[in-house]
Formats: sequence, structure tokens, C-alpha cells
Amino acid sequence: MTTYSIGEVAEKMGLTVETIRYYDRAGLLPFVKRDSGGRRRFTPDNIQLMQMILDLKRAGVSVKEIAHFVSWRLDGDDSLDERYKFLDQHETVLEDEIAKLEQSLAYLRFKKWYYKTATAAGTERIHLTSGTSQVSPQTYQEYERLLASGHTAQDLGDR
Repeated sequence: MTTYSIGEVAEKMGLTVETIRYYDRAGLLPFVKRDSGGRRRFTPDNIQLMQMILDLKRAGVSVKEIAHFVSWRLDGDDSLDERYKFLDQHETVLEDEIAKLEQSLAYLRFKKWYYKTATAAGTERIHLTSGTSQVSPQTYQEYERLLASGHTAQDLGDR
């Protein structure tokens, strides 16, 4: 079976050797075996586990929670339901976070269009209710009309 050194895994995964060692000390890599010299030797399955760890980290799961999840793998089939519920819960949290990020991205794209068109007109007043500093409802309506007519938010904000 092909195995990989910690340096090879670090390079392959875009991590530092120190990060992998930290994950090992935190109990995230209990399956990684060591050779006769005490060096970690990673199998393709271990690399898949590393990818899962990175995905969970990216999803905002703490190292402590990931270690708990990994420990359930050691329990075998007795923990299948707990692992499912854990992932289901974190999926919901991640979907909520993605929705918030999408809302933020949509607003930023609107503001890019807003400033692009104001710059082209030489004034921000084209978007404001007369005599105020408030964005007029017509500005929002115009932006929505452009989106509805087939323009993308990204295209509308690009120069």
C-alpha cells in the first residue's frame, strides 16, 4: 500500500507540517500509523480523513468538536446515528451562514452598481431622494428591473 510522509501530505493538502502535528496532538488523526523510526505514514484513507477535517474546519466546526466526531469513528457502527446527527446539525449551520454570505454579496454587488452609475453620472444625487441623503426607492426598483431583464448582479457592477 502506498503511504505518504507528513511533508508530502502537507504539500498535497496545502497545510504546514506543524498544522498536521497539531491535529494529531488534538486527537484528530488516531488512525495514522508510524513507521519503525516513529515517523507518521499516511495512507490514502488518512488523507481522506484529513480532507474531512479541513471541510469541517472550513464549516466553522471547532477542533474539539472534530476530535469528538473522529472518536465516534473509533466506536464503529454504534455511533452511526450520532455521526449523522452531527453532520446534519453542521450542515444546517453552514447553509445558514452561506445564505447570510449570499445576502452580503448581493448587497455589495448592488452598491458596486450604485457607485458605478453614480461615477458615470458624476454625482451620487441620481440615486437619492431629492433634498435628502436617502437612497430613493426608484434606485432599488431600477436595479431590480435590470436584474429581472436578464442582467447579472456581477455584470451590473463591473466596469
